[in-house]
Amino acid sequence: MTVIIEDAETLISRFGWPDYLVFVAMLSISAIIGVYYACAGGKQSTTSEFLMAGRSMSTFPVAMSLIASFMSAITLLGTPAEVYQFGTMYWLIGVSYFIVMPATNYLYLPIFYKLQVTSAYEYLELRFHKVIRCMGSATFTVQMSLYMAVVVYAPALALSQVTGINVYLSVTAIFVVCIFYTVVGGMKAVMWTDTLQVIIMYGAMIAVVAKGHVDVGGWSAVWNANQATGRVEFSDFDVNPGKRHSVWSLVVGGYFTWITIYGVNQSQVQRYLTVSTIKQARNAVWINLVGLFVLLSVCCYGGMVIFAKYADCDPLSAKYVSKPDQLFPLFVMDTLGHIPGVPGLFVAGIFSGALSTVSSGLNSLAAICLEDFVKPFCCLGMTDERATKVSKGLAMGFGLLCFGLVFVAAQLGNVLEAALSIFGIIGGPLLGVFTLGIFFPWANSIGAGVGVIASLSLMLWIGIGTQVAKAQGFLKLTSKVYSTEGCRALNDTLTTTLVGLNGFVSSTTASSVTQTSSAEEPLGLYQLSYMWYSTVGCCTVIVVGLIVSALTGFQDPRKLNPGLICNTGNTIYWFLPKNIKEYLRFEVGDDYELSGAPYEICKQPVSNLQDGESNPMFASSNTNLTSKPTDEKIDATKL
Repeated sequence: MTVIIEDAETLISRFGWPDYLVFVAMLSISAIIGVYYACAGGKQSTTSEFLMAGRSMSTFPVAMSLIASFMSAITLLGTPAEVYQFGTMYWLIGVSYFIVMPATNYLYLPIFYKLQVTSAYEYLELRFHKVIRCMGSATFTVQMSLYMAVVVYAPALALSQVTGINVYLSVTAIFVVCIFYTVVGGMKAVMWTDTLQVIIMYGAMIAVVAKGHVDVGGWSAVWNANQATGRVEFSDFDVNPGKRHSVWSLVVGGYFTWITIYGVNQSQVQRYLTVSTIKQARNAVWINLVGLFVLLSVCCYGGMVIFAKYADCDPLSAKYVSKPDQLFPLFVMDTLGHIPGVPGLFVAGIFSGALSTVSSGLNSLAAICLEDFVKPFCCLGMTDERATKVSKGLAMGFGLLCFGLVFVAAQLGNVLEAALSIFGIIGGPLLGVFTLGIFFPWANSIGAGVGVIASLSLMLWIGIGTQVAKAQGFLKLTSKVYSTEGCRALNDTLTTTLVGLNGFVSSTTASSVTQTSSAEEPLGLYQLSYMWYSTVGCCTVIVVGLIVSALTGFQDPRKLNPGLICNTGNTIYWFLPKNIKEYLRFEVGDDYELSGAPYEICKQPVSNLQDGESNPMFASSNTNLTSKPTDEKIDATKL
């Protein structure tokens, strides 16, 4: 069947003034929300108001903000392209969401909520040492700065080819608007604009995919086209760690990748603490779980629909687009571009994903820089009014820094893989040091520090080495079957051709995707699937940290602040007999005394947490841990 795809000039001409109007309206409303919160309520005059929304947000906007923060434009463009190229295996990463969210709610979130910190990395100082806190904060700063550059540049580049919007003009517009409403409106503006942007994202994606579904002939046509080329695949149980996507890498590796985001990432932790009770925080996570999986499913099905549309004429092979991430914009302009305003809605949805991620990142970077570097090292005794002004300046400064890093992002390839690799390479070690502190009471500060350095060194070696190996042609990816038989422009000169994308080597069978190497095979670690990066990074910190702790002298659990350790006997092994659960407490906090502690266990009375029945960590304790210290010992079994 001949597939007619309009040429680039025709597609670009379809993006008219109604589309620009929709796009500008989205940017304008986002800016107006910032102005509103700059004038309303506390007028962002305190750090609590600017960074933590006065800890008075309701559940719904927090849940929407959790979705928006990391379901970015990369997800909206990269996921359909992933399914189009490599099949439906990636959909299985959604299974990991159903493990990540309970783990977040009952293992990690309670620790941070009890402490009521502004910077999540304050935990590392309470548990280990100030140096570990600074290491964690600096690492997070690098991670988020790179990630924000990727999530803005990727959609700008993808949309430029099929809409005609200048890449750097759109990037500049995004950063200007985002910096404006983040600086003037604070966390409340960030979360309410996130809510607006999530609605736009869902509306745009569902509308486009639904229209495409109808146009290609419905579910059976979509399924048959993908199944015929081996794209429908959910049961690859290959245990080879070099296998790019398998059940194990997507579920187990996906868990470690996403728990770095929901369990310990500053942006998400900051949102959990903007509500007044832990029950509200948990409910926000549950709502986020549903929204996250629905959006993933829409994006994955969108990839199947795009392939069904272009099954006989691969746009990349026919040179209609130059990058896989441009497939979805091409599909929109090709099938819906004639409807005024629809392309604009799609562009608004994609850039909404970028705006929400960047605004969340800027606010979180301002928070940790203020709390972890400025206050402790530069401005002891700073007034809250001055601290608020400094935090606004920091948000603006980080915005300008990330704008500059856009030029670095321009050198990256597959945006979905690039984004998840950033979280694996840098986020894995961060997850590891938090996990070491929360679940291993014997770990000491020396072990934590050496573990982080070892893990970061290993992951950077693997990550950079992999990119070099790919650039030199040592590592290639086998892709699914593509055809140009039905291309109108190529039909006279080409027969059916099976070609790869962006340097990928094609496969003439429907085999699943794996990484292959050339004759000069590189070191085996470079063939590791990017989905395992977080797992390796986290486990390296734990293993090295425990070994070094053993060599330098274990931390005595009895002298630890029990509020810093997860009571696994009650949270994970709640079904075991009482005597076994008591043993699994490892005597944490038995000798801990409030009078001898440099820090309070938490900054909010336990009685205010309002969720004791659903989490034993908060049950059976009516002690106000923020009251005046006494010489009494704490009954750690009640924490």
